[in-house]
Amino acid sequence: MADLLPTEFDVVILGTGLQESIIAAACSRIGQRVLHIDRKTYYAGDWASFTFSGLLSWIEECKQESSSGEETGWQDQLQESEEVLLLCSRNKSVQNIEVLSYVSQDSDDDLEVGALEMKQAAAICKEGEETVPVVNEGEGCDIHHGPSDGDSTPTGQLENRASDTPPYDETVPAVPEEGNLDSTSCSYYPSALESDTVKETVQGSDLPPMQEVCIQEPKKVKITYSKIVKEGRRFNIDLVSKFLFSRGSLVDLLIKSNVSRYAEFKNVTRILTYQNGQVEQVPCSRADVFASKQLSVVEKRMLMKFLTFCMDYEQHPEEYLDFKDGKFSEFLKTKKLTASLHHFIQHSIAMVSDAASTIEGLKATQHFLNCLGRYGNTPFLFPLYGLGEIPQCFCRMCAVFGGTYCLRHSVECLVVDKESKRCKAVIDGRGQRISCENVIVEEGYLPQECCKHVQYQQISRAVLITDRSVLKAETDQQISILTVPPFEPGQPTVRVIELCSSTMTCMPGTYLVHLTCVSRRSAREDLAPVVSKLFVQDLKQENETTEGEEEEEKPHVLWALYFNMRDSSSVVKRAYADLPVNVYPCSGPDSALDCDHTVSEAKSIFEQLFPGEEFCPPAPNPEDIIYDGEGGPPRDAGFGSPATAEPSEEINAEISAGDQSTKEAETECSTKASQGEDDTPESSSPKQEENDPPDSVNDEQPEDSQ
Repeated sequence: MADLLPTEFDVVILGTGLQESIIAAACSRIGQRVLHIDRKTYYAGDWASFTFSGLLSWIEECKQESSSGEETGWQDQLQESEEVLLLCSRNKSVQNIEVLSYVSQDSDDDLEVGALEMKQAAAICKEGEETVPVVNEGEGCDIHHGPSDGDSTPTGQLENRASDTPPYDETVPAVPEEGNLDSTSCSYYPSALESDTVKETVQGSDLPPMQEVCIQEPKKVKITYSKIVKEGRRFNIDLVSKFLFSRGSLVDLLIKSNVSRYAEFKNVTRILTYQNGQVEQVPCSRADVFASKQLSVVEKRMLMKFLTFCMDYEQHPEEYLDFKDGKFSEFLKTKKLTASLHHFIQHSIAMVSDAASTIEGLKATQHFLNCLGRYGNTPFLFPLYGLGEIPQCFCRMCAVFGGTYCLRHSVECLVVDKESKRCKAVIDGRGQRISCENVIVEEGYLPQECCKHVQYQQISRAVLITDRSVLKAETDQQISILTVPPFEPGQPTVRVIELCSSTMTCMPGTYLVHLTCVSRRSAREDLAPVVSKLFVQDLKQENETTEGEEEEEKPHVLWALYFNMRDSSSVVKRAYADLPVNVYPCSGPDSALDCDHTVSEAKSIFEQLFPGEEFCPPAPNPEDIIYDGEGGPPRDAGFGSPATAEPSEEINAEISAGDQSTKEAETECSTKASQGEDDTPESSSPKQEENDPPDSVNDEQPEDSQ
């Protein structure tokens, strides 16, 4: 029989979602012995991010029926004064799954991924006086010349530097997989491009000195389903779609706890809205307002006046007290704003529904404005490789301070004392009894009898893979958020998040689009009207587009997933029946754009467990560690010590193209990089850092990791 886990812990945590992971890091940081268990094979639970093949496996797992499981002999572990609370064997938080594919199922090995967006160009290489093709797709591409006279091997190499690239026109290559080091490099030979693509004239004794370059726009190449599967590791598809407010509680927690060192972020570049049948960009910062061409001079003054009022609306109570109990939409009408300004403020800046009160709308607008300018021209950040990286970052912090991790490890039941109604221990799938003082449990583990009086809400979700952006821009590397108001009364407001390939969430030449709303019906019924307005779902319609419509052609949906997810964020602990007093349920993801509720609930549970203790105190930086005994600090090798950088107190902001003089350029937030460092993300995802969470313990051999 494999080695067993230690038999005693201070805190046992079931589930590795964001809330459970934050609590695990906070408990481990103050010296508590933490056992963090998940029955799944991956971290983050309902907050996870998957590759394309991983998402397909998740879909099949969700469709499977609950297994009865084997008897583990937990009855022999009980005493007379104890009883058990059996846990649910499978999470049923996801339902109504529908998968639709709109691309050809045939395999075509000749198709090039990213051909929809790649543009060929030509450049003149001074050395050798010949013209060579330049590739804009991907950084660090090795570009070789074909064999010339007297040459037996390809020569020449051009490096794509950040300083040569506009701030927004940049595709960040994925980290090459082990054993596939060529995944981020490409070779081009003129012989492969001679036919009506590039014509070269090289200076020589028999040729005129003039050089001529002819460029032909490449034809649009259709992406097949087999190509999406083949490039599936380039996708990181979130089950939950959220952004981080730059001054939100999660960003503040990441900075305070030093967990931010384990992740990298990009600044969201655009805020869009849907109005009068068109997608428009919303001006939100002062620079955007005055540079906007869609607003008149009068509208610009009206918008700036209102936003200035919202920044410190508490100082002007006479402006809103009469409407304090009314709706925010009615309050906006009293400000004599135009229809466009009213729409921008309510749906794209405050991001509130028609039912929101005036105070809620003013607070949301103020929060939006306060977050502007911290890292860029929008208030939002997005983590590279997807939101599923954030729970893993907190798991890593817990592991660094002694937490023990077990994936693919189930817990059958809780052992409860009959008199005190406290949980004394848990019994795992092998029948091992593990004593503990407190238990944190993802609400999906709780049995049906505990949840019989609970009223859940539902979230409607859709994930689309498309071939182009919903709003054409100078560059294809845009991260956008789009708010679509209800088309008819009774319909929900839909939030659309569009991610480009530089976020490391989709393959080049495609976009990953997330749609989210509060459920009224099934996910497809709620979201299909919005999808039909913004996208083309039948690729046959592409051939029917007239010449005059080409400029306004909608993106095509290549693949789509619809599902409903349970929202337990509004459920309080007392709603669960017969729950032991020292068992604390954690809710799953909610429908909000940010993670404020999750952080607030995690902090509340921690304070109930350990009153007076600091929540997620800062972890020491490596240079702050004091070495004792023989294992002292490393000695200087005698070659001179590099200057030690000051520890970062907040997430560092990078100008993606190195142009730090332009405040309105796109900024990328890197929690690992120092100022001026190359902005290409390296092995910085939670799976590729030092101090990774310990390898998950499988069912054959659990381990105790420090």
